[in-house]
Amino acid sequence: MPWSDQGGPRNQNNSPWGQQGGPWGQGSGGGAQPPDLEELLRRSQEGLKQFLPAGFGGGGMLILILLTLLAWLLSGFYTVGPNEIGLNLIFGKYRGKTQAGLNYNLPAPVGSVIKLAVTDRNITDVGFREEAAAPEGRRRGGQVTRLGPEAPEESLMLTGDENIADIKFRVIWQIDPSKPEDYAFNLANPHTTVKAVAESAMREIVGQSQIQKILTADRKVIEPASQALMQKLLDDYHSGVMVLQVLLLSVDPPQQVIAAFRDVTAAQQDLQRLGNEAEAYANRVVPEARGAAARILQEAEAYREQTVAEARGQAGRFEKIYEQYKNAPALTRQRLYIETMERVLGGAEKVILDDPAKGGASVAPFMPLPSFAPFQGGQK
Repeated sequence: MPWSDQGGPRNQNNSPWGQQGGPWGQGSGGGAQPPDLEELLRRSQEGLKQFLPAGFGGGGMLILILLTLLAWLLSGFYTVGPNEIGLNLIFGKYRGKTQAGLNYNLPAPVGSVIKLAVTDRNITDVGFREEAAAPEGRRRGGQVTRLGPEAPEESLMLTGDENIADIKFRVIWQIDPSKPEDYAFNLANPHTTVKAVAESAMREIVGQSQIQKILTADRKVIEPASQALMQKLLDDYHSGVMVLQVLLLSVDPPQQVIAAFRDVTAAQQDLQRLGNEAEAYANRVVPEARGAAARILQEAEAYREQTVAEARGQAGRFEKIYEQYKNAPALTRQRLYIETMERVLGGAEKVILDDPAKGGASVAPFMPLPSFAPFQGGQK
């Protein structure tokens, strides 16, 4: 380099700036003072003179310096992707964020840019390790179909009724687009922080619940409660993380007693099923019995009304016959006799004989007319 013989400060990387990372010592946050710009320009001019022709004057030198400065300034243009937000730094200090598109910041070593993918979704699993090549907590998108190796030190949690539950869950999160600077500058290891907060929040929620409810009805209550608590803790840390969803992948008793818990659950389900069947049977039989009882009562009422009406009719008829009998007893007796014989013998087969007193005992000619059915459709 042209300044290699100027005797300037050097380090093991043979950099003219002294310490690695720039002319200001230990990074953007170091306590070293920046070098004198006039001294820096003087050394640069002396180094360039070695490569310039002999007749190259001060005006040409100034033009060259201006062109170099212009090229350096133009190198500060940069683009931000549609899923990113850029953070501008000047001398290592945050100066603002930029949206997608073409943007500008002073180029290195004065300025720098940090680009964060704020729309990408991150996944953190607690209680198990997904069988995948991507590191834990750094996978984006997609769903696993099978849980990998277990991590009981994360999944075993104490419940409010002093039982132990084996809970495996997943947290889906992303960088908060409104606070990307918090994510970039306040968290040394964001993925580890999110996982620690997720485990802590879940343990607090589970510690306030009973194991039977956790295994059954409260599963859909735990997810939003733990998500809200996680978001509150992360906001208190000014982490710049937005929790999108908490998914309970499995909630079971410990492996040593899981068989007994399943037997209890099966017995409770059988009890519920038998109770439902008994209630359904009662709902079917009781209305049928009530309907049959109502029908019998109605039939008895109808029979009573019919019997009373017939009795009253017979009594009224008898009274009318008795009045006629008082007016004409002989005629009435004859009429009653004929009506009675008609009613008794009307449906019986009859044989008529001649009167023996008149000297006859033969059967009189008789045609049984009822035995002949009327012709219907041309056939007898």
